[in-house]
Amino acid sequence: MTHIHNHALPLPGKDDEKYIQPMADIFKVLSDPTRIRILSLLAHEEMCVTCIADALGMTHSAISHQLRLLRATNLVKFTKDGKEVIYSLDDSHVLSLFDQALDHVKHKVL
Repeated sequence: MTHIHNHALPLPGKDDEKYIQPMADIFKVLSDPTRIRILSLLAHEEMCVTCIADALGMTHSAISHQLRLLRATNLVKFTKDGKEVIYSLDDSHVLSLFDQALDHVKHKVL
């Protein structure tokens, strides 16, 4: 039997219940390949919507929609530079989550 590190994922108690839905929302948002591609781009550099759209071969509107969902779960943030809106990962937790998922996939594929 394989044991998961108990400290990594404690069993939810009543005090932890408030975290369950936000966690589910994050995993739901991460279930879309386009959003994963956007996070991958932003893991390397801050980018404007047009640059993300060009890099992924998608419309400005489609990328804006995806970014709204990523912002709603605090995975990305934005700053304004004049009229231009620049997106980046919200914090190092997002990169860590992304890296852990990628490591897990690579481990299972190999």
